[in-house]
Amino acid sequence: MEAAPFFSDVDDGPEGGRALWVTAADGVRIRVGAWPADGARGTVLLFPGRTEYIEKYGRAARDLAARGYATAAVDWRGQGIADRLVKAPLKGHVGAFSDYQLDVQAMRAAVAEMGLPRPFFLIGHSMGGCIGLRALHEGLPVDAAAFTGPMWGIAIPPAMRPVARVLSSVGTALGFGNAYAPGTVRNAYVLVEPFEGNNLTKDRGMYDYMIRQTRAHMDVALAGPTLRWLREALAETAALASMPAPDVPCIAFVGSDEAIVDVPAIEAQMAKWPGGRLVRVQAGDHEVMMDTPETRARLFDAITAHFDAHNAARRTTAARA
Repeated sequence: MEAAPFFSDVDDGPEGGRALWVTAADGVRIRVGAWPADGARGTVLLFPGRTEYIEKYGRAARDLAARGYATAAVDWRGQGIADRLVKAPLKGHVGAFSDYQLDVQAMRAAVAEMGLPRPFFLIGHSMGGCIGLRALHEGLPVDAAAFTGPMWGIAIPPAMRPVARVLSSVGTALGFGNAYAPGTVRNAYVLVEPFEGNNLTKDRGMYDYMIRQTRAHMDVALAGPTLRWLREALAETAALASMPAPDVPCIAFVGSDEAIVDVPAIEAQMAKWPGGRLVRVQAGDHEVMMDTPETRARLFDAITAHFDAHNAARRTTAARA
């Protein structure tokens, strides 16, 4: 592993943020970043969503550090400044969703290399929630998990879902898997969508934060997904929906104004999760970790209270006291 670029000029995270290049088992190079926290009582493995990158979560890392947790985040293959997978770098693409689990394994190796403190906890946002749920099924060693706007389904009108499945499957089979999925943007969302009417956040300051980061480091920009990504995402979310919930304490959050992921799929997943708790964020959009200061404070208070309650190391120490 070697040092990777870390954009401290725009992350607005805790001091000491850094990143490493890590090569996944299939040879794809990804980037793993981390922010320390003085006296941390564990580390949050933060799985970003599609189009996202490490530095976007600098403020989230600051909120977590203030509550006693270090944070590690990842540039998944095909986004951030990890290896892009098709010639047109703005296209969001993946060969198979199972490939993201190779990135999870590489991230775990980097976290060990960085010496981040145990125990580990998971926060998965959007596509990172899909990847994270699969990782839990495959034994990701975390004491507890939290999800925000998890992509356990995509917000496609019911009448259009069969069309999306057929189009993405047939298009990929005919050799058009690298083509943009219909109706998707051809540049970074925050650079083409004005704040008014956006589906990410109600907080203008946070939206400006995303715009500023993307303009300062255009290499992190990502546009819409390809037909292959859509086919693989639909297949993965359907597979996960058919499985029992993992035996990991879980809390999930969904905005009342969520318009990107499928809310009924989140409700169904949490309804079968033993002891799982679903929290509805009033007036929240897709990125509730990047909403108003008041919403973010309540959110991170709830997440870290959940982690504290299931922190095995902390419970053991308390029992010995």
